[in-house]
Amino acid sequence: MVAALGPNAQLLRQHLIEYYPDHEFVNYNYGFGATNIETLPERLNQDTTYKGQNYPAILSQGFDLIIIESFAYNPLSQSAEGEGISRHIQVLDESIRQTIKIHPDSVVAIMVTIAPNKTRFAKGVYNLSTKERIEWAEERISYIEAVIKYAREKEIPLINVYEKSLTPSGDGNLNYINPDDYIHPSADGVDLISRTMAEFIFSKKIFPE
Repeated sequence: MVAALGPNAQLLRQHLIEYYPDHEFVNYNYGFGATNIETLPERLNQDTTYKGQNYPAILSQGFDLIIIESFAYNPLSQSAEGEGISRHIQVLDESIRQTIKIHPDSVVAIMVTIAPNKTRFAKGVYNLSTKERIEWAEERISYIEAVIKYAREKEIPLINVYEKSLTPSGDGNLNYINPDDYIHPSADGVDLISRTMAEFIFSKKIFPE
């Protein structure tokens, strides 16, 4: 989901400049497609490669802000019922604790991305019945909601794109979902994610004006 923002999240940079016209920003996007939460510790601690590009370990670098997306779209479905979400939150918590320990002066935030549309989820990618599409979408929603709960309980700053992408009836707004696969964000979805992150950074005064 985050990979859709591009290698350096260029649209986020543009929105940040709207808020901070006298500042320059450098973004590094470590969002790798089709990876679950259990790959997060590796990305934090080891050099990694994605689509032929080398990425140094995140925690080996200096940064002012790190935003960790929920990984909810790649749930630990192989785990026994009830264990997947627990394991997901455990890895997230351990990773955040490590990040804070190594970079105590940096801000750590969590982001939950756009909501899935229940009746069209993964249409054109997977041959599923309507019931199965709803079940797949609801599984991802359960992970999103668990991450939101974790962030609020631990008082970790939360960037809630999910909430902003819901229709009045509570389903994922198709305007923000790519019609090629009904999974990833559309161009409007990428803009919503980028704008919401920029608004969060400005409203929380992450950087001096």
